[in-house]
Amino acid sequence: MKENVKNLIKRKGPLAENEVKDLLKAYGIRTTKYKLVNKIEDLNNLGLKFPVALKVCSSKILHKTDVGGVKLNIKDMAELKKTFKDFKKKFPKENLLVDQMEKKGVEIIIGLVQDPTFGLSIMFGIGGIFTELYKDVTFRVVPIDKYDAQQMIEEIKGKKLLEGFRNIPANKELVIDLVMKVSKIGNELIDHIDQMDLNPVFVYGDDLCVVDAKLILK
Repeated sequence: MKENVKNLIKRKGPLAENEVKDLLKAYGIRTTKYKLVNKIEDLNNLGLKFPVALKVCSSKILHKTDVGGVKLNIKDMAELKKTFKDFKKKFPKENLLVDQMEKKGVEIIIGLVQDPTFGLSIMFGIGGIFTELYKDVTFRVVPIDKYDAQQMIEEIKGKKLLEGFRNIPANKELVIDLVMKVSKIGNELIDHIDQMDLNPVFVYGDDLCVVDAKLILK
């Protein structure tokens, strides 16, 4: 287990978004490119391409959108600095995260949840409106093998979105690999994880990217 992961799981409660993404990267899972900033000078030499998002980044604020802590599609540095100043008035004690925007792909969600009967379980579903409308999700107890991961995808009503529906490119094998990696995280950190939510994950023809991530430790 990598040192940064060991240090993170010593904590209790929610992690900040950058910490969750650092943990995912340690397991070989691609996330957005980002930079943690605290003062306006930190925006110099940003190293990110516009458009970007600006988010409040705090272990104390789990639902950022609910408190007006997310601004998407910021198109240039002037707009970013203005938004930064606005956010700093609202969240003076918190760090902010500048997140490079990703092109939209097929949306999926993957999570880990503590089931009162079965223990830590992995959840998979097609994201976006499908999740809200159809509750289109499936579960397995961790750890799972590749067959389990394949079957989870087969059980989803929206699986055609991962099979070239209307020529939309989305790589199902990469999704299976991601489900396996999340199961590995769950299995290795089973004594520490209360819940994890990767939502949305954008899936492309040759790649995928975790756009937003939450993790709560026991």
